[in-house]
Amino acid sequence: MPELRRIPVNGVELNVALAGSGPAVLLLHGFPHTWELWTEIMADLSDRHRVIAPDLRGFGASGGTASGHDAGTLAEDAAALLTALGVSSAAVVGIDAGAPPAFLLALRHPGLVRRLVVMESLLGRLPGAEEFLAGGPPWWFGFHAAAPGLAETVLEGHEGDYIDWFLNTGTLGDGVPPAVRDAFVRAYTGSDALGRAFSYYRALPESALQIERATANARLTVPTMALGARPVGPALERQLRPVTDDLTAHVIEDCGHIIPLHRPQALLALLHPFLAVRPSVALHKK
Repeated sequence: MPELRRIPVNGVELNVALAGSGPAVLLLHGFPHTWELWTEIMADLSDRHRVIAPDLRGFGASGGTASGHDAGTLAEDAAALLTALGVSSAAVVGIDAGAPPAFLLALRHPGLVRRLVVMESLLGRLPGAEEFLAGGPPWWFGFHAAAPGLAETVLEGHEGDYIDWFLNTGTLGDGVPPAVRDAFVRAYTGSDALGRAFSYYRALPESALQIERATANARLTVPTMALGARPVGPALERQLRPVTDDLTAHVIEDCGHIIPLHRPQALLALLHPFLAVRPSVALHKK
C-alpha cells in the first residue's frame, strides 16, 4: 500500500500517496477521481520509480481554497510539491482535469519535467479539437459551471448515482472495482466537496486563457506522449502537435475515458518504454 502524507504547498495542504523508489513519476488525476485512480498503475510503476500521486487542490482529502482551481495554479501546486519532496526532475502524467496543469507545468518548468504524458483531455481553446467539439462541449461542463451552488443543490443526496454514471460511461459499461468506486463517492459526497470539484469547471475560461498565453510565447520542448480513448480520441494529439517539439501519440482501442482503471495493462505497456527512454532520444509517432 502507498504511504499517505499531508504536504503543505502553495498555500494549501495536499493529500499525497507515495510509493517506490527511483526516477520520480508524478500522477495527476481528474474528475471524479482521487489519487486512487492510479492504484494499479502505482503498484506496477513503483517497482522501478518513485511514484507521487496527490489529490489535487480541493479534490479528495486535499485542502480546498476559495480560488486557485485554474490550471496555472494547479501546475504551481505540482511544482511546489515536487520541490517539497526534494524532487529535481520528474516524469509527469495527467488525465482529464489533471492534463492541463501537467501541460502548463512542463511548459513553464521544462527543467523540472523529464517527460510528459497527457490523456483524455482538451487543452483550452488550442486549435485541433474542432471535430470533437462539433456538437458542443460535453453537457456536464455547462452543468458544473452553472451558477455556483446550483449543481451542488441538485446533486446533494444523489452523489453515488451521479458518480456511477461517469464511472460506467468512462469504462464503456464495465465499471470499476467496488473499493475504488466507494472511495470516489466518499470524496465527492456533500455540497462542499461537490463545490470544490466544480470550481475546476468554473475556472475553465481562466485556464484556457493561461494556455493560450503560454503557447503564444513558448513551445513544449520536453518529450511528450498524448493518449486518447473514448471519447477524446486523437483530439488532444491534434492540439499538441503544432506546439510540441517531440510528440508521440496513441489511441487505445476499446477503451473508455478512465484509461488507468479501464485498460491499466495497455496503459502500462505504453508508459514503461516511454518513461525508460533517455531524454536525448526523440520519439515521433503519428
